[in-house]
Amino acid sequence: MARKSGSNGEKTAKQLREAATALFAKNGYAAVSMRQIAREVGVQAGALYLYTADKQTLLFDLLDQHMQDLLQAWEERATPHSVTPMDKLECFVRFHIRFHLPRGDEVFISYMELRNLTPENFEVIQTSRRKYESILHDILSDGEADGTFKFVDTKVATFAIIAMLTGLNTWYRDEGRLSLDMVEEIYLDLVMSAAGAKR
Repeated sequence: MARKSGSNGEKTAKQLREAATALFAKNGYAAVSMRQIAREVGVQAGALYLYTADKQTLLFDLLDQHMQDLLQAWEERATPHSVTPMDKLECFVRFHIRFHLPRGDEVFISYMELRNLTPENFEVIQTSRRKYESILHDILSDGEADGTFKFVDTKVATFAIIAMLTGLNTWYRDEGRLSLDMVEEIYLDLVMSAAGAKR
């Protein structure tokens, strides 16, 4: 199959990432071949190797880019004027929801396909994940230290809150009964309650 008319290197690379993300999310990494990805992009299978060394590298690059985008977006967020632990927790909850919800496929493969990474690639992604988790852990620890929050185990609370927020991707639909603004407020109340705090 010839390269699609009007395509160029940058465009094809973008299409490759999008096609691989969608196929991995729909069918699973193990079930998707480079030939299938090439068919979606509209190029010969061999042409994909101009953009990635192999399927493992492609998966790693997708997961790594997702984590780098996440960490960069957090760094570039609008910082609230107040800097109490409660303000920081509210900022984190709203950020996490708004960043992850439009990226359903990326979030799905970031969690479900970790097992398919080589040990070396897995450790790179885990390092980035731990860096993101430490943001919330530090917020909760600061709040616990000044009496704003109360936890039996702050690390477990960190994992539980992130899992709850990320779980929104599995059920929320734009056409559903509640607007995103309403759901965000509900989740914020749930997190604050779990932290033993009142807004």
